[in-house]
Amino acid sequence: MYFSKKAEYGLRAVVALTRVYPNLKSITEISSEENISAKYLEQLFSDLRREAIIISRQGASGGYTLSKKPTLIRVGEVIEALEGPIQVMDCSNKKCNSRKCQSKKVWITLERQIKSTLNKIKLSELTK
Repeated sequence: MYFSKKAEYGLRAVVALTRVYPNLKSITEISSEENISAKYLEQLFSDLRREAIIISRQGASGGYTLSKKPTLIRVGEVIEALEGPIQVMDCSNKKCNSRKCQSKKVWITLERQIKSTLNKIKLSELTK
């Protein structure tokens, strides 16, 4: 299983927002602190806004903040907002209808464990 740079950079950016919650932070500030392209952060933040992980405020003192307290946002939510549903193999979803597949149980178990682990971690835990 491999997560892309979207997950890595997006999570880093969200943790940057977690450190200053409930205050706002600009893309420029996060870009500088995390050494991530501002243009790329804009794309990531578009996905995170659409999935209601973050919100933005316009204006001279505008920026971004989390949509709710860091204790209420789980890492799994952030990863899925950026990467889509976590799925380790096609046979773990409903598209696979092979009843003879002996390995299906392995992939379903692994997928559940990954999701469970990511959803146990709250953003607030990443700044301690």
